[in-house]
Amino acid sequence: MPELRSVEEHLDGILAATEPLPATEVALLDALDLAASDDVVAPIRLPRFDNSAMDGYAVRSEDVAAVTDAAPVTLPVVGAIGAGRPGAVTAVPPGSAAKIMTGAPLPPGADSVVPYESTDRGAQQVVVRRGALPGQHVRYAGEDVAEGALILPAGTALGPRQLGLLASVGLPTVRARRRPRVLVVSTGSELRDPGEPLEDDSIYDGNSILLAGAVQRAGAVAVRAGRVADSTEAFLQVVADHLDGAEGVDVVVTSGGISMGDFDVVKAALSGGGASDGPLAGDVWFGGLAMQPGKPQGFGRVWTTADPQRRVPFFALPGNPVSSYLSFEMFVRPALRAMMGRAPYSRRPITARLTHAVTSPPGRRQFLRGVLTLGPDGTSVTEVQPVGGSGSHLVGDLAASDALIVVPEDTTAVGAGERVTVIRLDQD
Repeated sequence: MPELRSVEEHLDGILAATEPLPATEVALLDALDLAASDDVVAPIRLPRFDNSAMDGYAVRSEDVAAVTDAAPVTLPVVGAIGAGRPGAVTAVPPGSAAKIMTGAPLPPGADSVVPYESTDRGAQQVVVRRGALPGQHVRYAGEDVAEGALILPAGTALGPRQLGLLASVGLPTVRARRRPRVLVVSTGSELRDPGEPLEDDSIYDGNSILLAGAVQRAGAVAVRAGRVADSTEAFLQVVADHLDGAEGVDVVVTSGGISMGDFDVVKAALSGGGASDGPLAGDVWFGGLAMQPGKPQGFGRVWTTADPQRRVPFFALPGNPVSSYLSFEMFVRPALRAMMGRAPYSRRPITARLTHAVTSPPGRRQFLRGVLTLGPDGTSVTEVQPVGGSGSHLVGDLAASDALIVVPEDTTAVGAGERVTVIRLDQD
């Protein structure tokens, strides 16, 4: 019997064979959840100029330093300054004030802003009832971002806040690695699309929807080919068709057809070691991993015989839905993140207290589904409860879970109350 690969060995091999996609200029909104491929420096400073942080009056602080409610001061108003109205007030002479709106540039001579709440809001003259220190309610040029400063190091995940910063310094695009286009294929003559009628021996294709959703959740673009019958010719043609052309996919993910059955089409089609008389060829390893569920796996590269230079990663995942999804989380998702320049590649494990005892087969890393209990703060994890059994077909239990309980290869039983390693699902 061939020796089983460890989870780490398989993942390390995948990441070693995975190259980041080329960087390109991406429009800001299209870059959400991508990663900056290069350092980004600010072409301008923020704020661009000294400006008011309040609606009120720009003054010289020495003119109002001794003001109190009992001893107010009245100042003539030399004009009003609104944001985007340059030249409305050229200067604030000693002993005067200028009405100013939030964000408007501080006029020469003024060094402080008295908010409306501390005045009578006069138009020709204003009664100031509270004093102001130098710099009060003033936002100084460059105090947020200096011109030429590094604002986003390479590899930074581009969320709404980062995109807002790029827009604020005037950058309409950012260099990032584009989203991989991922072909998702389910194999099996028994499969039917949701909504189609079922025969006595047919089932609905949940895997391609499950995996396409996981692809999109990972930030990539899912191209769902749907189901393919148990025909090597049909399978090879479907994949080849999606590799060709300018919109060709960057990754292929299949589910099913890689075990020991007579109709395991994926394994039969791509076990030839690279040679092919058909439209598709590949160099794909098929074998077993020391994990449960998810033992049968395949990984390598495929290419069309018409364009053998363009070789794309190929993931052959098991057909049972739990095995397929778990394999995606462990192996495909890290590769997609590496292609997009995102880190970390894998979710960081945490620990939690186990609510019920579990058992595990020796020599296999067991991944059990679980439901987390959060602490009083609503974020920290305290406990994890196993959900359902270990069967790889239990998609209902998979949907009810929000974590994977990891039982090491050398552990056959974990008692209630013991701490276990947990991988949170649906987290970045």
